[in-house]
Amino acid sequence: MKAVDCLIALGSNSGNRLSHLRQAVSDIDKIPGVKVLKKSRVYQTQPLGPSRRDFLNCALKIRTTKTAMGLLIEFKRLEFLSGRKSGKRWGPRPLDIDLITYGNARIKTPWLTVPHSEAAKRAFVLVPLSDIVPKVKLGSGATVQEALSRLKDVSRTVKLFS
Repeated sequence: MKAVDCLIALGSNSGNRLSHLRQAVSDIDKIPGVKVLKKSRVYQTQPLGPSRRDFLNCALKIRTTKTAMGLLIEFKRLEFLSGRKSGKRWGPRPLDIDLITYGNARIKTPWLTVPHSEAAKRAFVLVPLSDIVPKVKLGSGATVQEALSRLKDVSRTVKLFS
C-alpha cells in the first residue's frame, strides 16, 4: 500500500497526563507501518462537557501504510492499554486519540469519520495542529490557520503547557 500522511490529535485528562501523551507518541511511532514525522508542543486546554480536569493536548503528523480502519484499531488498543474504559461521553480519560485526516480521503462509517467532523471547531485540536501544519486544509475546506482565526477566546481556553 502507498504511504499516506495523516494528522492525529491526542489528549489526556486523568492520571499522569503528560506521561500518557509521551507514551502514546512513542507507541504510535512503534506501530508497524507508521512513522511520526512531526509533533506539536503540548497545550493545557479546558474540557468540553462536565469533566472538571483540564486536558493536555498535542498533535502529530504521521506517515503510514496502514488503512484508516487499521489505524483506528491501533489507536483504540493504545487507549485501552493506557487504562481508558468505556463510559459516559465527555468523561475523564487517560488517553484519547483521534484521526483528524487520512491523506485526502473522505470516509464515513459508523466507527470512523475522516476528516474529523468537529476538528475545525475545536481550539484544542487546531492550536496544536497550527504548530506543525498551519496551511493544511481540513475537511471544512479551511486551512488550520484559517479555522483557528475564526474561533473566539482561544487564548483563554488553550495555553502552552510548561
